Amino acid sequence: MNNDRIHDISEIIDRSRVSGFQKWAIALCALVAILDGLDTQAIAFVAPAIASEWSMDPSSFGPIFGAGLLGLTLGALILGPLADLIGRKIVIILSTIWFGAFSLLTIYASSTGELLALRLLTGIGLGGAMPNIIALTSEYAPRRVRATLITLMFCGFPLGAVLGGLASSGLIAVFGWKSVFVLGGVLPLLLAPLLYFSLPESIRYLVVKGGQGRKVAAIVRRIDPAGDYRDDDGWLKEVDLPGLPIRHLFSEGRAVGTLTLWVIFFSNLLIMYFLINWLPSVLRQAGLPIERAIIATVLLNAGGIVGGLILGRIVDRRGPGILFASYGLAALAIAGIGLVGANVGLIMVAVFISGFFVIGTQFCMNAMAASFYPTSMRSTGVGWALGVGRIGSIIGPVIGGVLLALGWETTTLFLVVAVPAVVSALAVATLKAKPEHRYA
Repeated sequence: MNNDRIHDISEIIDRSRVSGFQKWAIALCALVAILDGLDTQAIAFVAPAIASEWSMDPSSFGPIFGAGLLGLTLGALILGPLADLIGRKIVIILSTIWFGAFSLLTIYASSTGELLALRLLTGIGLGGAMPNIIALTSEYAPRRVRATLITLMFCGFPLGAVLGGLASSGLIAVFGWKSVFVLGGVLPLLLAPLLYFSLPESIRYLVVKGGQGRKVAAIVRRIDPAGDYRDDDGWLKEVDLPGLPIRHLFSEGRAVGTLTLWVIFFSNLLIMYFLINWLPSVLRQAGLPIERAIIATVLLNAGGIVGGLILGRIVDRRGPGILFASYGLAALAIAGIGLVGANVGLIMVAVFISGFFVIGTQFCMNAMAASFYPTSMRSTGVGWALGVGRIGSIIGPVIGGVLLALGWETTTLFLVVAVPAVVSALAVATLKAKPEHRYA
């Protein structure tokens, strides 16, 4: 290594324009997010069809929804830290193959027990992919547009749900519910080879782990073609914290911030997955035709895409203070779904606004979590925030099933679901953004 030529990779990325190489890496992460969203949402789209075919009460899908989300939790908690040890790329590829394969195997389910087990296994892959595409995108994004680029990438998740919803209504009508899982299984398996040959490893991860000078220089030359970078150049290195990265979530003054992030993720994902999983069934029981109930879910996710893009840009320009107001408006919009009565137009508007603030603000929280932790523990930090959040995402659908079985009215149901949004607003008001860890 040439100690006379030492470069700061963060400074290079922050001052350079976003190159075609970086855009391609982020686009590949977005493709994974699209398929993650499609496969996560698939069970909600097919639940009414399966319930009809198997003569089930729709409320009995609560444990099945919960099993898939338990898988997401396990995947985030286990595969997030694993990526900090062995790399982002390999975990993203393995996770994509995993959830594609088990989605495809779901077509052979013939009982609720089998369906529950397959959704659990599919969820592990889905949960493992998410923190790592967030971390990798963060590590290729300049600070000035980091929230915007992470949000733009993560918009793939609701976009996958939107496209899946649009495709599902036609597929189910013509080919039956199994066709949705065929689509959700084949596409990830086709994407995996492209990821293997085209997705770069995180450059910040390579710098932290050391011994990859030639590979780092090759990547930097693609990020900043006008610069002079040699294979034997040195690179300023963040501290590679020893041992398991999980324990470092609570070291060096990160404990309060870590716990606050967990409260926000828990509360918001509880709401988000209640809406994602139960909205079609709740609106169907409220009297909407199944086609309009599915379209409402599409609007929820479409609102998330629009909200994420707008809120992410505001966060980059003015900081995360806007998120307090976002969660307050989310609470009002969710309550509004239950308060507007049987007016289909107003229901659709309230659902769209709920998606704008619930899903859109979650995208911004993903960016905040990624910036809160240093490279050596970024996948762990994001993974555990998502993992704890997934506990909320499990509780939300399960409670939804219980409350529906008890015969709760739509108005009361949505008023209760609005409460965690208030909790998120209060928690985000106490969260102080921590500057990204720099160098030893």
